[in-house]
Amino acid sequence: MQTTQLLVLSSVLLANLARADGFTLRSAQLQEGKPIAAEQVFNGFGCQGENLSPALAWKHAPAATKSFALTVYDPDAPTGSGWWHWVIFNIPATVTGLEKNAGDPQSKLAPPGSVQSRTDFGKSGYGGPCPPVGDKPHHYQFTLYALKTDKLPLDENTPAAMVGYYLHQNLLKKTVLNATYAR
Repeated sequence: MQTTQLLVLSSVLLANLARADGFTLRSAQLQEGKPIAAEQVFNGFGCQGENLSPALAWKHAPAATKSFALTVYDPDAPTGSGWWHWVIFNIPATVTGLEKNAGDPQSKLAPPGSVQSRTDFGKSGYGGPCPPVGDKPHHYQFTLYALKTDKLPLDENTPAAMVGYYLHQNLLKKTVLNATYAR
């Protein structure tokens, strides 16, 4: 085999190995880069969705992970600062996913010990997409954080930006699942 062919083959094998070992976030209800279904869309502000948070699953977290956090953020919201749709943290390191509708604090489906804090809807829990009518498709970033601490010293009244500060101070690794929505 020629040196060039060997280098190309080695590069392909290393890339596949990196993907196999990579920290990933998946959902049965969401597909990377695809539109979000009505089941996850907000019910209010003129939107008529079911406002159910999607089921999420992850794997290959760093070995040093002590807890997880998840945020859902729309950078395209016409606010000048985006829009926080869901913030949940202090998810135990033994957890590898969230059930569908875990974002409703009344459902009691979130992992024990986890905290759902205040979003830009003014309350805790999941609030689905609801961009302005006729606006370009908005991007929704479902970001899972593997953290080096077992608990963030925050509660359900903590604003998303403050949670974000603590997430970045305790970050080991993160993975993102992107979806879109327009109406």
